[in-house]
Amino acid sequence: MSQALTLARPYARAAFALAQEGGRLPQWSQMIGFAAEASAVPQAHDALRHPLAKAEALVDLLLPPGDSDPTFRRFLVELANHRRLTMLPEISGLFELLRAEAEHRVKATVTSAQPLDEATLAKLRESLRKRFGREVDVTTAVDAGLIGGAVIDAGDIVIDGSLRTKLARLGAALAN
Repeated sequence: MSQALTLARPYARAAFALAQEGGRLPQWSQMIGFAAEASAVPQAHDALRHPLAKAEALVDLLLPPGDSDPTFRRFLVELANHRRLTMLPEISGLFELLRAEAEHRVKATVTSAQPLDEATLAKLRESLRKRFGREVDVTTAVDAGLIGGAVIDAGDIVIDGSLRTKLARLGAALAN
């Protein structure tokens, strides 16, 4: 595990606890996601690392427009005071994992050689729901290099049904 994830974990847990306590998990997901994206913009990232930058100014830079949740602001101030604002992408990712676990959801990415139609995606979602015993949030990606089939990445579980991998296994078996 990377050092950034190790350092981000307690902040993600704290953010999750604050959001859950306030009954605002979806709102915090949006706010922390916005702040994470904003912190990754090169100019903002440089500002966050600048030693003379004021915490309040940095927090104002990362707050989403509209929703002015004072608890979220205090959370960002705490990150700024500990020079951890650059870790927002890792904190956001861990926050989303905690939220998915609490909501009994699994996030899966399906990468296929060609775009999947809605009927195929619905069947796949249902199969994954049965396998994991939870609701599944599916995102899709296309990689023509797979030749055919698909690769399903659901956190710790990767199901590789791509033609590229099957051909590689066949080639390895023939070579031995």
